[in-house]
Amino acid sequence: MTDGVQGHTGGAMADTTARNWGSIDGISIDFPLTVEHMNSAALSFMVPAGAAAVVLPGDAFEVADMGDGQAMLVLALADYVRNPWGDYNEVNFGLMVHPVGDPESVGAFQWRMPVNQKFTCKAGNDVMGLPKTVEVVDFEYSDSNVSVNLEMGGEPTLRITFPRVEPLGDPSTTTTLTYSYLHGKPMKLPLAIDLPTGMIDGSKVEIELGTSAAAMELASMGLPKAPDLAMWGEGLCGTFEWPTSLG
Repeated sequence: MTDGVQGHTGGAMADTTARNWGSIDGISIDFPLTVEHMNSAALSFMVPAGAAAVVLPGDAFEVADMGDGQAMLVLALADYVRNPWGDYNEVNFGLMVHPVGDPESVGAFQWRMPVNQKFTCKAGNDVMGLPKTVEVVDFEYSDSNVSVNLEMGGEPTLRITFPRVEPLGDPSTTTTLTYSYLHGKPMKLPLAIDLPTGMIDGSKVEIELGTSAAAMELASMGLPKAPDLAMWGEGLCGTFEWPTSLG
């Protein structure tokens, strides 16, 4: 549940009141939700705005204009090591968007969010309106590289390999927004999250697309290609606040 891009803070005022949503499968759902340890990569790409708009559901949000008919695609890869919702892996297919009529409130909208555990899938769907599905999401580590392999619906979808770079400094925390639809209602999900400081040479990022519908969506935006910005970090933290209606 990461958006992994540089800090856009428009409208990202968080409600930090401690609240209990209820429980799922006997596990209490409490906010703020604090992730104590995660490893995360964020890859951003400038892509044609028209192709990006095709995958954006509903009519409450529109793709943020990055100039020259371009939109920003963000692929965020997260290995949650210690998280109240499980030690799961996740891939975010995200676009930078804003609510219709409010171009200053830029945040991330994930139109796909495959994970590899059932509980976080159900909690993400029911509590936050995130489009999580249970898929094959594998992280592979070596001393020099990290590879993430994604299969969706039993089909090869995405494989990304990049250098396991060292951080350039301590993580910086940014406050931002993720947007979603919960039962058809547009929502904003404030979060404060560590940004990776390990900078990856985009030319050394290897991206392979498979044959699934999700892979074809990425292909429609011009992937595989080198990311414009790529970052990696280990031992990162994040805090997710109470989801609220956009209205």
